[in-house]
Amino acid sequence: MPIRVPRRLKKNDLLGIICPASPVADAARIERGVRYLESLGYRVTVGANAAKSDGYLAGSDAERVADIHAMFTDRRVKGIFCARGGYGTGRLLPLLDYGRIARHPKVFVGYSDVTALALALWKKCALVTYHGPMSAVEMAGPIDPFTEESLWNVLTSAAPGLTVARGAPSADGRRARGHLLGGNLSLVASVMGTPWAPDFRGAILFLEEIGEDPYRVDRMLVQLAHAGAAARAAGTALGQFTACVVRESGTPTRALEASFADFSSKARGPVVRGFPVGHEKRMATLPLGIRALLDAGEGSLTLEEAPVS
Repeated sequence: MPIRVPRRLKKNDLLGIICPASPVADAARIERGVRYLESLGYRVTVGANAAKSDGYLAGSDAERVADIHAMFTDRRVKGIFCARGGYGTGRLLPLLDYGRIARHPKVFVGYSDVTALALALWKKCALVTYHGPMSAVEMAGPIDPFTEESLWNVLTSAAPGLTVARGAPSADGRRARGHLLGGNLSLVASVMGTPWAPDFRGAILFLEEIGEDPYRVDRMLVQLAHAGAAARAAGTALGQFTACVVRESGTPTRALEASFADFSSKARGPVVRGFPVGHEKRMATLPLGIRALLDAGEGSLTLEEAPVS
């Protein structure tokens, strides 16, 4: 299947906002995200169901799928931004018309729970998507300058060679090349063994997490190792593991570093830590599916292909 690299965004393009996971509690945040995009010279349309709520879901599964289909098939819309993550995108994977989406490739941005949807779009459509800031979260402001620069550098520059993130240099010194694949650890783990799990063979696997106890992080890393992702990936880039600490005092624990070391021992390629990718204000935008170079000696992640066409 040919890789579908979306066209780069240009000023005055029409951008769509959808909410495929949990609802936005404060509707004003959706509006602030719209104003932010408009301030940069884009036009914006909000999905018909983006403001709906069904408990911890932003509307019914059918409503959220309808917004995804509508934004992809609307030829006027050049890019789609998710409003927020939370929970719910995994429920949509068997309901999507991947053939319809593949016929209308375009920029699609989100992270956190959106990871499940991004991985499915790669597996079923070979569509490059973007693990980056969302309209009702970071764009509702104030957006971190590094986060902002990284996002628009990736979405508007059709040139290869962009160093998208820097982590901690390693004495390992090895280099690895492959398609960037990954995202939020919980969601990567959740699709393993399903029809929507990508093949991590030869990939640069990147992982990040928030709010999980260390034992849960360990369990998910072990699952990925058991599933072969560690051994098949050409290299691994570990991002931010924010607030992954024990919740109850006195509970036995084990350092995350020990879990990372265990995972590294099962990996065939370099494992580099400290990349600004995840659930913090300062985050790099990574294009899933684009070939990249992971340099352990420099602690860098550089795109070897243009992130957009």
